[in-house]
Amino acid sequence: MEEYVLVMRNEDGKKLASPEQMQIWMKQTMDWIGGIAAQNKFVSGTGLPFDDARVVHSNNIVTNGPFGDIKETIGGFITVRAESVDEAVEFAKGCPVLQGEGNSVEVRRVASR
Repeated sequence: MEEYVLVMRNEDGKKLASPEQMQIWMKQTMDWIGGIAAQNKFVSGTGLPFDDARVVHSNNIVTNGPFGDIKETIGGFITVRAESVDEAVEFAKGCPVLQGEGNSVEVRRVASR
């Protein structure tokens, strides 16, 4: 069994949801993760808050981030165990972040240690 990271991308991280909408999304996300955990396939994960984010560029210039000239931001990620990339993709298809127009979930195999 391999480990895969499911990276949740938001089309425009600058748009802030209401506290009520955030609570709904958090419950949906926790239920989604709970379903994966019930199969003993959840490894770990976390959200990535936008406040106090920085971007270090190749010329060592540091900018406030994650915003800039990008149109999407990474909102969080989870790591799952799966028999194949196809199984990991099936987990990703259930991610509540996909309710947002233009949002996506990137599936990447974790390199062997």
